[in-house]
Amino acid sequence: MEIKITKAEVLKQKPDSSTLGFGKIFTDHMFLMDWNSENGWQNARIVPFANISLHPASTVLHYGSEIFEGLKAYRTKDGKVQLFRPIENIRRMNRSAERLCLPQIPEDLALKVLETFVELEKDWTPSAEGTSLYLRPFMFGNDESLGVHAVHNATYCIIASPVGSYYAEGINPVKIMIEDRDVRAVRGGTGYAKCGGNYAASNRAGERAAREGYSQVLWLDGVERKYIEEVGAMNVMFKIAGKIVTPALTGSILPGITRMSCIEVLKNMGYEVEERLLDVAELETALENGTLEEAWGCGTAAVVSPIGELAYKGKKYSVNNGKIGDVTQTLYDTLTGIQWGKIEDKFGWTYPIK
Repeated sequence: MEIKITKAEVLKQKPDSSTLGFGKIFTDHMFLMDWNSENGWQNARIVPFANISLHPASTVLHYGSEIFEGLKAYRTKDGKVQLFRPIENIRRMNRSAERLCLPQIPEDLALKVLETFVELEKDWTPSAEGTSLYLRPFMFGNDESLGVHAVHNATYCIIASPVGSYYAEGINPVKIMIEDRDVRAVRGGTGYAKCGGNYAASNRAGERAAREGYSQVLWLDGVERKYIEEVGAMNVMFKIAGKIVTPALTGSILPGITRMSCIEVLKNMGYEVEERLLDVAELETALENGTLEEAWGCGTAAVVSPIGELAYKGKKYSVNNGKIGDVTQTLYDTLTGIQWGKIEDKFGWTYPIK
């Protein structure tokens, strides 16, 4: 499929890397592509960044028919730009699309689109330590009529935002509250899909945790309310008595690209990684007897986020004396080293933009 490119007549001034936040500044262009049930994907185009016009009855506005992805472009020390495992984001987006009854995009087309867009906007990829170009592909249904039914018209978009280092003052352990009231998702629901409703539903617990001085919540499962699932909007891992334990992907947990990468790195380091149900009671016991050696969240934005304190039912537990552990630090250094081209990519994960 041909991608039509209409360049912006006036280009924006590139921001100073020291002023970058997350998702507040956007590049000069965006990608758009339309789909309908009769003709499939069509009208692939890169156009100047602008507002999107929607019919007031558009499906996404009433029934939440929307999915998205998040990945980054990194500038290496030799000035080149590369992506990190983009095919995995494409595959996950197609799984999300299947769950939400949105159209899937052929992998070769999705990769071509992504590469063409990043190539055009590559000058927006900052070079300062810890910075990157965040890419947000998203898709939504936009039938112009009310009524709950399968989507007949959809739009696929990509926007990009230069972002700063997630850790402005270093990678410091955070305080997390174990949530025992609200749940993020349930098996059979949309937990494994990356759709907006999952995140909107998590805000109440997140706000409640913030008021009590915690960075985020550790979610329990939605059926028995006892199995660990995710931490905030990230996957979570623990080092218990020398073994690495992470919740199994039972359908209510998002299969993270960073999670997948952490597991592969850990196994390559010689660690035994258990993907299984982890009862909060087991975690509490490990906290009390000191066998919980490290805990961390993992995701695209932060890569890894060490947990220094866990709170549950009024009790507070310190993890590794509130300091980042050796395994957590090694994971962070290894993954970021590969992403920014500082160390050799022995796994074949990087995708250079030609």
